[in-house]
Amino acid sequence: MAKKVLIVGGVAGGASVAARVRRLDESAEVIMFEKGPHVSFSNCSLPYHLSGIVENSERLVLMNPEVFKNRYNIEARVNQEVIQINGDKKTITVKDLVSDKTYEENYDKLVLSPGASPIRPNLEGINNSNVFTVRNVVDIENINSYIKQKDIKDIAVIGGGFIGVEVAENLKLADYHVTLVEFANQIMTPFDYDMSQILHKEMVDHGVELVLKDGLARIGDGYVTTNSGKKIDAQAVVLAIGVRLETSLAEAAGLEIGETGAIKVDHNYLTSDKDIYAVGDAIEVYHRLLHKPTRLALAGPAQKQARAAADHMYGIPSRNMGVIGSSSIHLFDLNAASTGLNVKQAKQAGIMNDYVYLMPGDKVGLMPNSNPMYFKLIYEYSTGRILGAQAIGKGNVDKRIDVIATMITMNGTLEDLKDLELTYSPMLGTAKDVVNHAALVSLNLLQGRYKEVKVSQVRELVESNAFNY
Repeated sequence: MAKKVLIVGGVAGGASVAARVRRLDESAEVIMFEKGPHVSFSNCSLPYHLSGIVENSERLVLMNPEVFKNRYNIEARVNQEVIQINGDKKTITVKDLVSDKTYEENYDKLVLSPGASPIRPNLEGINNSNVFTVRNVVDIENINSYIKQKDIKDIAVIGGGFIGVEVAENLKLADYHVTLVEFANQIMTPFDYDMSQILHKEMVDHGVELVLKDGLARIGDGYVTTNSGKKIDAQAVVLAIGVRLETSLAEAAGLEIGETGAIKVDHNYLTSDKDIYAVGDAIEVYHRLLHKPTRLALAGPAQKQARAAADHMYGIPSRNMGVIGSSSIHLFDLNAASTGLNVKQAKQAGIMNDYVYLMPGDKVGLMPNSNPMYFKLIYEYSTGRILGAQAIGKGNVDKRIDVIATMITMNGTLEDLKDLELTYSPMLGTAKDVVNHAALVSLNLLQGRYKEVKVSQVRELVESNAFNY
């Protein structure tokens, strides 16, 4: 008898499960349910519609229900919200948001990939028509049409994570006056404070006003005010202060919720119900460096989870190695990437660590477009085990961070990194690559051959006249 697989959520995780099930089983009945009007859209590319880099918003939709059906024989039902899981009957209750009717659909296996929704804090003016969040194609179309139709000049972006920074960048590229407000003392928390200063400067240099260590207090008519009382002109506001996991469906079904507040799954992405899997932003994953559960809202891991879950349905074993958290971002003229633990996380976890800074060229200095690369490598003291790295520059920083991510995954040490054989061309890099160089400097530091003054110490030393000029 053919297996019937139902999938709740049709973006990175859900669509990947559907595609993998179809590859494994031509006879399976596969149905995806998405409460929005689109499935399989590039949510990471949404901000780039605001600048016109992605000129036509329809291109953000990678595949429509007709293509899913004709090419893969997968039924993708849009505008259909799953409102209840009936585990005892192995059915789900679905609400058709167009007709407002409900119906039940039975399953052999159910996959939850509900994602997360943007947080709207309970503040004055938060529900005004000029306040937006970014989750799907409709959201980004609404923002774009509003600011153009209303001839908006000033826009406030609240939140300095990936979405907030990318939205601010793309709005600035479209020539709006943009202010980014962040409650913490830095944007982009995967980076340590010292590295994030480079990103701060890049934003300020390109005309984005940064307001740090200050939160949103109120949204008024044509302005917002912050906790400190600062008044900022803003005829439109984009909220990007975080997300709330979509776990209500799982909780109502009695599925176990983990200590992080996300859906608890085992190493095969099975929930506490043997016929229900969960993948993506809403699940709890294992951090291989911190040795504890965590949450990780990234598309790459979601797709890996999706494949593993589908494989498990068909008895194909998968190795779950946990996550380390690797990410990258393009910001105006800079690229930035990070992997593993930053220093703050390592300290909080009680891991003895040290780190080095390097500022080598990203390619041979004689070559055109050679630029400095700011590189930070974090390692365990005194084993030399690699814990993480951060890189910022105009060149291919992602390549260097991907190398470090690979080393972490393989439990690599500074000695391993020192001896790693990498490619070299004067137009692409240096004979002693940045990552090899970082390992050599770290080993000198670890072995006590020299001492390094940290960037964070320089100002204090200068102000205390510790240097002779």
